[in-house]
Parts: sequence; C-alpha cells; structure tokens
Amino acid sequence: MSQAQNDIDSGAKLTADINDGAQNRNPDNLRFWNLIGEDFRTHDRDIFAQGFCALFWHRVGNWRMSLPNKFLRLPFTLLYRIGAKLTQWICGIDLPYTVVVGRRVKLEHFGGMILIGRAIGDDVIIRQNTTFGVASPAAPFDRPTIGDGVDIGTGAVLIGNVTVGKNAVIAANAVVTRDIPPDTVAGGMPARVLKQRTP
Repeated sequence: MSQAQNDIDSGAKLTADINDGAQNRNPDNLRFWNLIGEDFRTHDRDIFAQGFCALFWHRVGNWRMSLPNKFLRLPFTLLYRIGAKLTQWICGIDLPYTVVVGRRVKLEHFGGMILIGRAIGDDVIIRQNTTFGVASPAAPFDRPTIGDGVDIGTGAVLIGNVTVGKNAVIAANAVVTRDIPPDTVAGGMPARVLKQRTP
C-alpha cells in the first residue's frame, strides 16, 4: 500500500464514522462561543456572510445535543430547525448538523451548496454550487469525507464513500467518484489526479 493511501486511510478512520446525531460533534477543543467567534473571523468578520450563518446553525444543532434532558433540549431543537431551514431558503446552503465539521471551515461565496457528507476537516474552503452526497439511493450512508486543508472549487460534485486527502485541491466542476490522495490537484469528469502539490 502506498504512503498516500495510508494517509487517506488514517484520516478517514479519525472522522468518517456515520454520525447518528445523538451527540454533540462540534470540535471539543473549543467552547461553543469561542468556536462561533472563530467561524466569524474565518468569514472575514462578516456577521451577514451566508457561510457564517450556515455554520452558526450547524454549531447550534450540535450544541443542543449536549443538553442531557430532551425536554430542556426541545426549544433549542425547534430554534435549530427554523434556523437551518431559513439558511436553506435564504442562503442556499444545506449543511445538516449530522455532518462532522472541523475548525476554520470557510464556505466561500454561497448558493447551491448541498453538503451532506460524513465529515469535513479543519481549514477547508468550499465554494458555491458544490455538492456532497450519495452516489446511489441503495447506499444512503456512503458519503464523502473531506480531509484537513482541502480546497474545493466552484461547482464540484463529490459523491459516494470517497475520501479527499489532506491539502488536496479539487478543481472547479470536478466530479469526484473515487479517493483523492493528499497533496494533489484533481479535476475532470470523473476526477483524476492532475499533479502533485508540494506539501
């Protein structure tokens, strides 16, 4: 097995389990408001940035699961559902709280983002009209895992149980249907590795 494949496999094992939504999966090394502040700074301190709004409601959706009593959680669940739905309608971003999202993720621009993956790592940039999802209704839990430092271009489609390795770049309009090794640039339909990046 190559070193690149080893890197993909080790990264996938850290974050790619299916999140059933029963617990708070926000990054555990920051308190909630510190995490919100970091997301705010990541989105250029723009409180009206659509990407920041989407992440805010995603973080709220996870935070509420840390409340032990379901009756105490109920008003926050209602608030989350309203906020998440408004984010879909107004911002054009669907990011369910069951997607495990790391720190300093930037949803650059907005609109047409359907981000239903397993996990998104730290320091990831995702641009408009990007889709993460399943490749077939017969495999509803086969969803993409995005490694740390990945840069995803406009209009990219990542489907199925694929892993994008650390610091990879996915070109605009690429269709990713298989694993992409770390430190590479991938593009095309279906996507293939175009060149190696310097780590």
